[in-house]
Amino acid sequence: MFSLHTIRANFPRRYIAATSVRTYASQTPGNPMLEVFNRKTKQLQKDRAAQNVEESRKVDYLKDEVAMRLCERLLDIKREFHNVLDLGANSCNIARALTTPNLDTAGMQTAPLAERISKLTCVETSHALLHRDEELPFNKGIDITRDVISDLESLPYQPNTFDAVLSSLSIHWINDLPALLEQVNTILKPDSPFIAAMFGGDTLYELRGSLQLADMERRGGVSPHVSPLADVKDVGNLLNRAGFKMLTVDVEDIVVEFPDTFALMHDLQAMGESNAVLHREAGPLSREVLLANEAIYRALHMEDGDRGIPATFRMIYMIGWKEDKNQPQPLQRGSGDVNLKDILGGGDFEKP
Repeated sequence: MFSLHTIRANFPRRYIAATSVRTYASQTPGNPMLEVFNRKTKQLQKDRAAQNVEESRKVDYLKDEVAMRLCERLLDIKREFHNVLDLGANSCNIARALTTPNLDTAGMQTAPLAERISKLTCVETSHALLHRDEELPFNKGIDITRDVISDLESLPYQPNTFDAVLSSLSIHWINDLPALLEQVNTILKPDSPFIAAMFGGDTLYELRGSLQLADMERRGGVSPHVSPLADVKDVGNLLNRAGFKMLTVDVEDIVVEFPDTFALMHDLQAMGESNAVLHREAGPLSREVLLANEAIYRALHMEDGDRGIPATFRMIYMIGWKEDKNQPQPLQRGSGDVNLKDILGGGDFEKP
């Protein structure tokens, strides 16, 4: 069953609603063999987006919201974290969330999570994006080290370094996600968590479908305009294969309303989330395709009474723990003292 929640972005032209359901993930085996995303293109997109500081901050509504929801998962872990890594930090959205006071079940403010973290290392490939907000007040609420590296798929950290690794809205651009997860498991200390959020496969399905139909109508063929994303069925098995234990995977849809498709695509570009498929079609979309896309999108996905067009962002949240001999272990098969059929009432019965 889905439960519906509503939040408002900081900017009046957007309306966000979220539906969530918890589930488990599984995947058929096999590593990706091809390079899907152009890393250099993605870095240039991030650099270009961060150069317009004011516009870049305006479109952080989604990254800030997801970072807050990811950090809420730390509230249930009652321990201090001396050394934490923010993998793919963007503009340090997680650091901003960690320094924000929390609300308890009674609606009272509690101390920010930053008080339980001694040091936060934020790593990113884009210098401009990573250092965009280094002068803002939240930097004084936590000890931040900013590291710029050339490739998030090759982490320059020693084994057993971090008490936790966090990642929000970055690893969906990784070509070899299984190899990255293995590296994360290596640099974590035993019995330490990896907590991440990434865009899932149904993200922007409305835009993907309407662009395909517009291409067919105006050009007689289809070209990929939205980057491919991992499905929730993949994530659990990938974590398991990387050596993580006590897995938790849940899914949440965040629906944002935009005045039109042009505002949606503008925000994606300003976020640095434009298409980065390696062999994507060069150049901007033609005016004819854009206008057809706008009409098709409204016809298929806009209902009477809507204030704008809906855009769905499917979030996959994952938690995995590095193995440790002191972690709780499942009992061996056949060691139970109670027959499950006796509890469920599935035993023998008399025939009529």
